[in-house]
Amino acid sequence: AARIIQNMDPTADPCKDFYQYACGGWLNRHVIPETSSRYSIFDILRDELEIILKGVLETSDQGDREAFQKAKILYKSCMNESLIEQRDSLPLLEALTMVGDWPVASADWNKTKEPNWSMEEKLSIMNSRFNKRVLIDMFVWNDDRDSSRHIIYIDQPSLGMPSRDYYFNGGNYQRVREAYLQFMITIAKMIREDKNMPKDDSFVQEEMAKVMELETEIAN
Repeated sequence: AARIIQNMDPTADPCKDFYQYACGGWLNRHVIPETSSRYSIFDILRDELEIILKGVLETSDQGDREAFQKAKILYKSCMNESLIEQRDSLPLLEALTMVGDWPVASADWNKTKEPNWSMEEKLSIMNSRFNKRVLIDMFVWNDDRDSSRHIIYIDQPSLGMPSRDYYFNGGNYQRVREAYLQFMITIAKMIREDKNMPKDDSFVQEEMAKVMELETEIAN
C-alpha cells in the first residue's frame, strides 16, 4: 500500500488527469534509461535480480549441484571475450554445418547438400540442439482438460520479427522491414566472406529477398 501511494500524485485532480494522479509519483522518481524503451517495477526487479545472479555465478563452483555448475560454465564462457574473439565466426559456421549449411553461403548447395537434406531431421536438430523452433513449435505442458497430466502441444512458432504487422503495415513497420532485410543481407555477406567465397552481392540479395517472401507468406 505504501508503495502504491508513493507512486501516486495526490496533488493532481483525478477527474482532470487520472494518469498523473495514479502514476505521477513514479514519473517524478524514475527516468527511462537511454538503453531501454520502457521502465517499470518489473524492469527494476530484473536489474536487481541480475546483480544478485552475477554475484552467485562468480562464486566458486565447488560442491555445487550439476545445474549450478552448468550455469556457471555458461556464464564464464560468455565472459571469456578473448576466446570469443579468437574463435570469431567458427561457432556459427559449425552450427550451420549441423543443420545442413545455408544455401546463400554455400557453393552448389542444390547439388551437394539438397539430395541428402531432410526437413524433418533438421527441424528436430534445431529443436533439440539449439532450442530453436522453425515452422512448427512443439512443447510439453499441462493438459488443459486434465491438469494432473502433461501432453505434447503443437503450435505456430514466433516470426522473425515481433508480429505479423511488421510484414504488412506501412510507416515505421516498413522501415523496420527494410532494415530487417538489410540485416539478413549483411549477415549472409559476412558469412560468405569468412568462408572465402566470392562476393556476388546480386545473388545474396535475391536469396534474402526469397527468405523475406517466405517469412511474409508464413506471417500471412
